[in-house]
Amino acid sequence: MHFRSLVLSPIFLLLAACQSTGADRSPPPQATAPAAAPEQTAPSAGTTGITTPSGATAAPTSPATPPFDDWVSRLKVDALAAGVTAATFDRAFQGVVPDPDILAKDSAQPEYTRPVWAYLDTAVSSANVAAGQTALKGNAKTLTEATRPYGVDPHIVVAIWGIESLFGKNPGDDNVISALATLAWGSRRPDVFRQNLIDALLILQAGDIDAADMRGSWAGAMGQTQFMPAAFRKYAVDGDHDGKRDIWNSLPDVFASTANYLKAFGWKTGEPWGAEVKLPKKFDWDLAEIDTTKTVAEWSAMGVRLVHGGKLPRVASAASIIAPAGHRGPVFIVFQNFRTLLAYNNSISYALAVAHLADRIGGGGEFVAQWPRDEPPMSLTDKQDLQNRLAAHGLDPGEVDGVIGPKTRIAIRQFQREIGEVPDGFATLVLLNKLRAAKSS
Repeated sequence: MHFRSLVLSPIFLLLAACQSTGADRSPPPQATAPAAAPEQTAPSAGTTGITTPSGATAAPTSPATPPFDDWVSRLKVDALAAGVTAATFDRAFQGVVPDPDILAKDSAQPEYTRPVWAYLDTAVSSANVAAGQTALKGNAKTLTEATRPYGVDPHIVVAIWGIESLFGKNPGDDNVISALATLAWGSRRPDVFRQNLIDALLILQAGDIDAADMRGSWAGAMGQTQFMPAAFRKYAVDGDHDGKRDIWNSLPDVFASTANYLKAFGWKTGEPWGAEVKLPKKFDWDLAEIDTTKTVAEWSAMGVRLVHGGKLPRVASAASIIAPAGHRGPVFIVFQNFRTLLAYNNSISYALAVAHLADRIGGGGEFVAQWPRDEPPMSLTDKQDLQNRLAAHGLDPGEVDGVIGPKTRIAIRQFQREIGEVPDGFATLVLLNKLRAAKSS
């Protein structure tokens, strides 16, 4: 899972820091990993620097951050109280020092984030579709056996596998203990990482993996489908029945663990994730939010149809309408299984990428409506300016944080109605410029 600011919530127990290698451009296809989805940019924080034993200057930390050795000593007391032996702790921390590169990544706040269509271009490239089809065919028996007990679609598991680690080729090579210790000691969210660090030590204590082989992302996510240690302890499964839960090397364990997580968060066997739809001309755009749910019958009565005009699928789960790029882009009806994907990674772009890649691996086509690719990306500064100007206009965008969440979209819709535009809540530079003009007029 891609890295965003962490909160103490189950949806953030799984994280990853996948890096983009660029979109597929020519055959033969080479699978590529997407960069973090647009919603997953972590905010920065003011800090001060420290020096590691190697002489490198680490990324800044809080002035209150204790010396690392003192911090480790206090951590050891808590780890032993949690059931970690002194021998396991000492082996795990042998040679561990703060990693300045990890602290720099944690403190980074990219000024620009990729729009949803750019993320999907890479995540659901022709290369990844072809690689996913090969992976599905080559592991069909293992996938079927691993996912059957949980009723999860193998295509979805393969799609997660592909997006998280390029089908096992790029699971991350950071030492998880070192990464989590660095973040628990010097990051902006120490408590979350500290608990995951203790969980990682308990995994070592249980014998599922050796410390040297516990590798993962810089944020501490582990294995081929990127479980944080807290999630591993709760949801990882011994799929090959060898006495260990090995999501680094055992595909039965990888597939079963991923399916078990999805099932635990509400996966509905046999239900689709959603579908691309066409909205009626007088659609109430205030309803286009993931948290607004209605029955399929209610949406149908309002005139929502499949993109080609057909009736909506008969699904018992509550349904929502989402328009990730506003009225100019594809619009979707989504069901419980889409929300389950959000529990794996709380990003609309990520969940849509997994769902679409799974469909494409299964032979489905591309989305019908086109993305508004002529829209220039908005920087973090632009989004903060938008929120500030909405507030100055007498509207309530919520916190001025550069995150276009529900409150900001409500304020955008109010302004769009005021100027006679489709009130889809989609933030654009054009809209920002109109707010600027409204202020100056």
